Amino acid sequence: MQVINTAAKLKVGVFFGGKSIEREVSLNSGRTICDHLDTDKYEVIPLFQDEDGTLYNLPWHFLHRGKIADFQSRLAKEAQKITWDDLRTLVDFVYLAVHGRFAEDGTIQGMLEILNIPYLGSKIFGSALGMNKLVQKEIFSANGIDVAAGITIHKSEIDSLNVNDILLRLEKAGTRLPCIVKPIHEGSSLGVSKVLTEDELIPAIKKAAYVDARRTQDVIIEEKIEGMEFVCVSLQRAVKKNGKTEAEWFTFPITEVVPEGQSIYDYEQKYMPGRATKITPARCSDQDLQKISQICMKASILLNFATISRIDGFLTKDGRVILIDPNTLTGMSPATFLFHQAAEYGMSHTQLINYLIETELKLAGMLEFTGGHSDDDEGDSVETNKHGEKKLRVAVLLGGATNEREISLESGRNICYKLSPQKYDCIPLFVNDLHELYKLDQRLLIKNSTREISNMLDKAQKVSWSALSDICDFVFIGLHGGLGEGGGVQGALEMLGLPYNGSGVLASALCMDKFKTNNFLRAHGFDVPDSFLIPLQAWQEKSIEARNEYIDSNLKDYHYPLILKPHDDGCSVFVKKVKNRGELIGLVDQYFAQSGKSIAMLEELIIGTELTCGVIGNDENVRALVPSNTVAKNDILSIEEKFLPGEGENQTPANLSVNILEFVKNIMVEAYKAVGCAGYSRIDCFYQDENQSKTGKPRVVILEFNTLPGMTPATCIFHQAAECGMRPMDFIDKIIELGFANHAEKLNAKHVKDTKQKDQIPELVLEPVVLGVLDSGSAAVSVKQDDQSTALEYSQEKQHRKKSKSGKTVNFDSAEQSDLPQSQDIDDKITMNLF
Repeated sequence: MQVINTAAKLKVGVFFGGKSIEREVSLNSGRTICDHLDTDKYEVIPLFQDEDGTLYNLPWHFLHRGKIADFQSRLAKEAQKITWDDLRTLVDFVYLAVHGRFAEDGTIQGMLEILNIPYLGSKIFGSALGMNKLVQKEIFSANGIDVAAGITIHKSEIDSLNVNDILLRLEKAGTRLPCIVKPIHEGSSLGVSKVLTEDELIPAIKKAAYVDARRTQDVIIEEKIEGMEFVCVSLQRAVKKNGKTEAEWFTFPITEVVPEGQSIYDYEQKYMPGRATKITPARCSDQDLQKISQICMKASILLNFATISRIDGFLTKDGRVILIDPNTLTGMSPATFLFHQAAEYGMSHTQLINYLIETELKLAGMLEFTGGHSDDDEGDSVETNKHGEKKLRVAVLLGGATNEREISLESGRNICYKLSPQKYDCIPLFVNDLHELYKLDQRLLIKNSTREISNMLDKAQKVSWSALSDICDFVFIGLHGGLGEGGGVQGALEMLGLPYNGSGVLASALCMDKFKTNNFLRAHGFDVPDSFLIPLQAWQEKSIEARNEYIDSNLKDYHYPLILKPHDDGCSVFVKKVKNRGELIGLVDQYFAQSGKSIAMLEELIIGTELTCGVIGNDENVRALVPSNTVAKNDILSIEEKFLPGEGENQTPANLSVNILEFVKNIMVEAYKAVGCAGYSRIDCFYQDENQSKTGKPRVVILEFNTLPGMTPATCIFHQAAECGMRPMDFIDKIIELGFANHAEKLNAKHVKDTKQKDQIPELVLEPVVLGVLDSGSAAVSVKQDDQSTALEYSQEKQHRKKSKSGKTVNFDSAEQSDLPQSQDIDDKITMNLF
């Protein structure tokens, strides 16, 4: 391999996806690496491998999808199909962000060696060892490293298992129930079970053996170890000794893992926001930490690992270190162990990625030494960009006091990572349960849960609300629910004279209450579900018989099933489908007991195509993004489907005709204006065709507004913006620009002029021009946004006229200005009888 030319950008292919069952985890890893690669040094080339092995140069607008299925059907038409041999000219280096079979087992490493392309991580032999748990245990045992006692069930035995025989084999191996059952060749804790009883044993073995439906595999049954579970990430550094380049191992601070309750550290505990607790450094003696480090580095050497290693294990009460799972390529999602532990060293994501690539190139003899590696202190603030222009200081609020605090942490952290370091000086501010502010450093920002951050706030700098205007020019609210989304924070910031993202006090407060929002929208001619509120006090005062009478009298016009949910919460928290009256009584009792809420909301169940649609803009310059179809496995979209990698599915654009999509978008824009939103929002709704609609005509039923929608790495509003040509960083830029513009007159914001930077996306200018009439009888309209045009279709028929309570006729389908109230006169339209 030749020495690279450091004057030119290195073409880094980020390889993700893959053929294993861990491909969804890999999508998260690949997205993170693409987001954080240093574009001053590297040209980023996303390389996606589909499940069938086909390679693509992935278009960036697919990069922030939540699930591979969200874009898989479009790859053939929209992605550039490539071959392995194309990589020779396409990339200089491959950053492997794949996991599991065909990724960490020597196969892809063998291909890249044949192509003579340098890549990240262990080479062929080390990778092959790294995926075989049985051989690993044999090597460790032979070299004095403790492993879990257990047995192996060969795949040929799976269909003839006998519980008593297995228990006898376990006893001979020195263990018994409870035990841990896991597949021999998989990672990410897929197929892993904790077995407590004999009845659970055979199902757990079959689950592990068949976890990859395409093949049967051997299964390992091991003792359940009691002690402190840990994760140790080790890296190599390239050093010069006697003129030769050598590799030396060192470890990051070790992390203690504490799963929720009695859970094991399974897939959901690993990847669902806020579940397992990660404590770094681990809570044990310095002597034990040193012992763990030494054993993990020894294990990495024995397995021929290179550049990076992650080893999981236990420290038992009697001081033994037992290794359970070595990994050649650790997960690389934003808050994974790799970045979590690197943050303890003060290394940002970008600095760590640079270090790994440079180390690999030095060890391969492709990069000259320049006096060693040096990382800038993450705490140091660079106040001007490379052009000498002053950066905008943006405070990002995250955390909060609601049930959505963990999602807020993910959203706020992602905003911090996506804010361009050339334009902005980012100030992460954690909001605790008392709404106090704390400035977070890189080490605290990357913690896995708000619980962990809250326990370490004594190490953070407290910031008073009054001091915000001294430390920042703009506040990006990454909070969800409660005072953060319901007008409280918005009011405080306006009192301080600080511009912020999203809607103002009134629209925020209105949209935080689903019941009030529904009544307001209904009064202005929009279709919404019928709904009814049950106060806790009134409910508790009634006997069982009185509750039945109360339900019957108030819900006489409703039909089961119904939806039970909070009127002021999000993220699918405490949402249930109620099948009948008998079930309703018990579920309402359960709701009040578990939620801590004082009001329950019952809502008509809407049947149709469930959609969510982002809307962006201020005043009259408003644009709806492309609606997404949210696909729920069961009746209600779960929080896991929203945020657990690989669970939820969002089809963007929704699988509806262009006419229908534009019909939906037009209503979204009008509803956004009617409520008085600003900046951006995401509106959840259903589209019903004439057979589903109780009016007998197609309609859009609006469920709720999200005035501060989730901004997690793969959130659907990023998918929708990408379909309109905006990358996440561009979209966030636009939100900040709109925030400044929205508050310019009201707050006399001194930094408004600073937002008009040359590299920001252009203003949205919508100028409808009728092009002709389509076969459907609709008018085709071109909407200009600078040099781009988007075809819109507005129905010429007055399909959706209704009388509002004010007596006005509202036509949602006209391309002309409607009679809906605009943001400036909403105050005059709201009357208490609506609520």
